[in-house]
Amino acid sequence: MLSHLQPQPEDKILQLMALYRDDPRTDKVDLGVGVYKNAKGVTPVMRAIKAAEHQLWETQETKSYVGLAGDPAYGVAMRDLVLDGAVDNGRVASAATPGGTGAIRQALELIKMANPDATIWLSAPTWPNHPSIIKYLGMKMAEYRYFDNTTRDVDFPGMMDDLKAVKKGDVVLLHGCCHNPTGANLTLPQWENVVDALEKTGAIPFIDIAYQGFGDGLDADAAATRLVASRMPEMLIAASCSKNFGIYRERTGILMAISPGTKTQTVAQGSLAYLNRQNFSFPPDHGARLVTMILNDNALRADWKSELEDTRLNMLSLREQLASELRQRTNSDRFDFLAHHRGMFSRLGATTEQVLAMRKSHGIYMVGDSRLNIAGLNANTVPILAEAIVASGV
Repeated sequence: MLSHLQPQPEDKILQLMALYRDDPRTDKVDLGVGVYKNAKGVTPVMRAIKAAEHQLWETQETKSYVGLAGDPAYGVAMRDLVLDGAVDNGRVASAATPGGTGAIRQALELIKMANPDATIWLSAPTWPNHPSIIKYLGMKMAEYRYFDNTTRDVDFPGMMDDLKAVKKGDVVLLHGCCHNPTGANLTLPQWENVVDALEKTGAIPFIDIAYQGFGDGLDADAAATRLVASRMPEMLIAASCSKNFGIYRERTGILMAISPGTKTQTVAQGSLAYLNRQNFSFPPDHGARLVTMILNDNALRADWKSELEDTRLNMLSLREQLASELRQRTNSDRFDFLAHHRGMFSRLGATTEQVLAMRKSHGIYMVGDSRLNIAGLNANTVPILAEAIVASGV
């Protein structure tokens, strides 16, 4: 049997990590892997996480299973963090998942179970795992225009034109904030127009919100998701705690399904539990329990929000520094988009050849489509990157 397996394509980011690891240069810069790093190049454990873990160690009496959908208290805490009362609580079903990726996978399984003929519409570009999972599941897929490589901003007219082709029952996958890989985001008035289009076509919105708190703040980053939820009868939300709680390896995510009413919600909740049972039975609990403890404890929550805000402001400062360095070196404002983008990533707009030139001559490692992880920089490496960008003719 195993002799019939075919080699699978290697993940480009994992390939990049290996190349970076094997590069002997001491001044190399890793802007590929999507994790937050502080000025020392370390992905720190947040203070509130440490404190919650200590409390948990002292008080936890069992490691027995939780429910198929996870601890209900986690579902409530995350529902309130993301939606904050935007819809009636009785319409929201939820299930804990192994990370945000697990939530996306379960959402697609749910769509396939409910409407196998649905087409999933993705932004061009989007996070590579979106199309990869859809393709693996054998589902229909289409793209809508999103990023203008010339302006490095959202191609909103193109996006709206493409959304006219969406059919009733199709699913439109949208990034709630901090678009990955581009960093370019819709404004709230533009989100209003998107919801108008979804209402007209009868499409189902599916929001992937993996970076709440990394862009403009916890509430500002959730504003679009709350707007969509307040206006649409049905939607799916995949949320991740990897970034904003810094618990990447704990694989802590959640899938929420908003139904038209409580009767449908009951069926949706049972379906989410059923899908968890088929894929991994009970979801991991450690990270979810830490998140629940933090969100339900005033002191822990305040400390978490403070450190998260420091993280956000650090990335914003790096963006502004990089834009300033490039403005000085080029005597133009053509890279000011870097300061306007939000979140961990920006797409530079460089060609594959220019990306390779930066890697070869300057030890700058970024994904081939020129997505760079702003959080991989620090005050000392920003000038190195700026010099590499200019020298490579971007």
